[in-house]
Amino acid sequence: MNRDQFEGGLRNLRGRGRTALGAVTGRPRQQIDGAVDQVAGTLQHGYGRARETADGLHRDGTQFIDEARSRGRAVASEVQDRAEDLRQRGRGYRDEAVRRGRDIAARADDNRNTTLLVVAAAAFATGWLMRRTR
Repeated sequence: MNRDQFEGGLRNLRGRGRTALGAVTGRPRQQIDGAVDQVAGTLQHGYGRARETADGLHRDGTQFIDEARSRGRAVASEVQDRAEDLRQRGRGYRDEAVRRGRDIAARADDNRNTTLLVVAAAAFATGWLMRRTR
């Protein structure tokens, strides 16, 4: 409860008292002043409630924004970790492919005649398979 709610409630009660006292004593001016105080007190109390609600919404919004930032940072960190892991795996695959390619090239260089025969046989088989009539 904030100051406006408290003061509005007191003003409303004071206005009720003045209205009742004016009715008992027969003073219409006091009754009118009491009614005015009642309305003003109710409005001030309503303003205090609206202000308290706005403060609560502001607090909740700030909390929501902070939580969203925190979650966003966590997701970004997770994505960066996953990307680094994939990058490392890709480098490993690349290194393995290079190593195997060099091994095959070294074997082909060591066995030139066999390599030439295998390439010639593959070319012949490809030509035979692509021919229209067999």
